[in-house]
Amino acid sequence: MATMKSVLTGAQNKIDVVDVERPVPGPKDALVRIRACGICGTDTFFLHMGGMPVDAKGSMRAIPLGHEPAGEVVEVGAEVTDLKVGNRVVVNPQGAPTGIIGCGGDLGGMDEYLLIRDAEVGKSVAVFPDHVPFAVAALNEPMAVARHCVNRSEAKPADKVVVFGAGPIGLGATIWLKLRGVEHVVVADVIPSRLEKALAVGADAVIDSATENVTERLTELHGQAANALGQPRAGTDIYIDAAGVPAVFQAAVDSAKWKAKLVMVAVQKKGSDIDLGGMLRSELTLIASQGYPTEIFEVTAELAEHKDLFAKLISHSVPFSDVDRAFELALTPGAAEKVVVTFDE
Repeated sequence: MATMKSVLTGAQNKIDVVDVERPVPGPKDALVRIRACGICGTDTFFLHMGGMPVDAKGSMRAIPLGHEPAGEVVEVGAEVTDLKVGNRVVVNPQGAPTGIIGCGGDLGGMDEYLLIRDAEVGKSVAVFPDHVPFAVAALNEPMAVARHCVNRSEAKPADKVVVFGAGPIGLGATIWLKLRGVEHVVVADVIPSRLEKALAVGADAVIDSATENVTERLTELHGQAANALGQPRAGTDIYIDAAGVPAVFQAAVDSAKWKAKLVMVAVQKKGSDIDLGGMLRSELTLIASQGYPTEIFEVTAELAEHKDLFAKLISHSVPFSDVDRAFELALTPGAAEKVVVTFDE
């Protein structure tokens, strides 16, 4: 029996690397050798819990981790016609019939090999060019999340936008906004190195929200406007919350002009007291952005075209032989921005 390494949730805030049976593809399947897989906040969420709840008593089960994989096709079933051995592919984690890959399903993208059931280009996988590094291709899934929030914003070139949070999703949104032709994009964060990265990927200005007044800076950058009652507000048209902290939500409400939009893409880990009166005075539109209903492969070609720009989002590339350290980095606040685990060629 051929085996492979698989990364599972272990004890709280720990991973287990175990040997499991290497899958064998059926006639409609493909087998992908994973070459890179990013670590996401969802992975660390499962690690904080120690797995996934299975009953009301709080019992947990270990789950395979990793939903940001890129790899190379090594086997295809007889009925698969649009893939061939050697194709480099990115994967749609939500396209697996056995549950979302790396998010509670039976499969994990942090395995050495990943079985793609009912493999179909454009549905379960997309092929990317050979000149794109696997580590950059592994950004496909989070960049689809970022693209969806930008699509939800319906940002136009003349709009003035602020992105709160200079993590991978916020920076990805910044890149997509600029590629969309948006003239002025501001990024706000509390970590100076992240603000430097925001400028490096194309932000027009940054705000250190730990030391600067957000409303005053946005007014300086985007001009002065007013809310529905005529009270002075910043001229910002669109606020994107890629930070997920209550202070961001309130900063947007405090700054919002009449008919501004707030797009919420970050997961709110704790409930926020929403200033409904402030929203009412600005007629602020709250738009929720979840996942990537259509964007998972919409981004692939542009990710390849702008590979050097997107590569700047990766702060740490860690070999699979040191996967424990990769997850330690991801679990330590402020230690890393985007960690990608790479597998031997």
